[in-house]
Amino acid sequence: MIAFDCRNNSDTLARTVAEVLSANGIHVYLFSALRTTPELSFAVKHLQCHAGIVLTASHNPPEYNGYKVYWTDGGQIVPPQDKAIIAEIDALYFSDVQFSPNESLIELIDTEVDEAFFEASVAAGSQNAAGKDDFKIVFTSIHGTSITAIPEVLKRAGFSQVTVIEEQATPDGNFPTVKSPNPEEPEALAMALAKADEIGADLVVGTDPDSDRLGIAVRNLQGKMELLNGNQTMVLMTRYLLDAQKQKGFAGNEFVATTIVSTPMLEVMAKDYEVEFKTALTGFKWIGKMIKDFPVSKFLGGGEESFGYMVGDFVRDKDAVTSSLLACEIASAAKAKGSSFYQELIQCYIDYGFYKEKLISLTKKGKSGAEEIQQMLADFKNNPPASVQGSALKWVEDYNESAAKNVQTGDSKTIDLPKANVLIYETEDGTRIAARPSGTEPKVKFYITTNMPLASSDNFAEVNSALDQKIQGILDELKLG
Repeated sequence: MIAFDCRNNSDTLARTVAEVLSANGIHVYLFSALRTTPELSFAVKHLQCHAGIVLTASHNPPEYNGYKVYWTDGGQIVPPQDKAIIAEIDALYFSDVQFSPNESLIELIDTEVDEAFFEASVAAGSQNAAGKDDFKIVFTSIHGTSITAIPEVLKRAGFSQVTVIEEQATPDGNFPTVKSPNPEEPEALAMALAKADEIGADLVVGTDPDSDRLGIAVRNLQGKMELLNGNQTMVLMTRYLLDAQKQKGFAGNEFVATTIVSTPMLEVMAKDYEVEFKTALTGFKWIGKMIKDFPVSKFLGGGEESFGYMVGDFVRDKDAVTSSLLACEIASAAKAKGSSFYQELIQCYIDYGFYKEKLISLTKKGKSGAEEIQQMLADFKNNPPASVQGSALKWVEDYNESAAKNVQTGDSKTIDLPKANVLIYETEDGTRIAARPSGTEPKVKFYITTNMPLASSDNFAEVNSALDQKIQGILDELKLG
């Protein structure tokens, strides 16, 4: 199964891949036009394919392109399949590869998979929320593939007031209206935010080029549109899914999941619902692997701080299509009862603690940049702080060593995850600082998370400001501010 996004030459590259596979006796399904990455993941299972490929560079700048590979379960390749595939490649001689396409083995796919995917998305994301006729949404695909799916899915779920940003609706790999097609960047949603103010919309949704990441903005307590981060949307979506399952009744095998650099609030919430909580390394392929590794368990939902979320297991990668629908359902239901998405998020802070996060991403290009990144990570590891903002260091988690050590007691425990170049410090008050290199870009990333109790919404502004000050103090201490 092969799909491609809006990137320059993605369609040509996808066709070339299909031709080479067919030349070597492999039957190929190829989407005839661009489609979302979550639909590719869905299609691998739906059509019972052995593997899937999508030509995309996800949220990266225009000069990038890439090649994602999926396994039979619809999830991205993970161990041990990755090493087995590389071994096969290493054992292959170039002369063994045939290049004359066998057109009889290339089957073009048009709308037949779309229908099944739309139905599955609505079934997973729709909660029959009230107030849809009175709920205004502004949507932008930022020149990407989600224009082929999200407007239709919202329509089928009953949302009639959806305004599409037409200037960004045409797929275009040059992304002419933005500096970067990444919904994590506020600038990418600037047009949508302006339109929301113009028409009095309740919610803004924007997705990246292959539609696996989503960014949303909602009305804050002052009625102004405010961009939320991936942790915030993940928290409220997960709570909504937990409440929905609670109404149906828990069977005892449910679980939710996130990654090691995402907000700790999800674990606190899962404990409150008495639902199993799992953590994975950064990257949604590891959450997809959990579903495969625990077939008797039921995955409700989960996400990561980098604006990715997955609802249920019918797709095995982050899915901005179904997640966008779920966000709209939550916001519509909240408005109908006199609340809002933002107020419901604040209620999570009241119930589980006000967790606030900050990501610092430093770009270091070229060979010298790669060396600088390695040196920064080495310095971070070899010079741990004795305390952070007055709170003594307690735990050091070294994922390269698969070990977590309590520096106060000397106790240690094994980290039961694959080795990775990630180091996390945790202090007595629960402040966490993580560092890792990016897996796809020449960047080093530092993740800061801290928390305070929140007694009521009346104290929100005060505690929010205190957390901002604390995070800035941490950045100053680490010379990252």
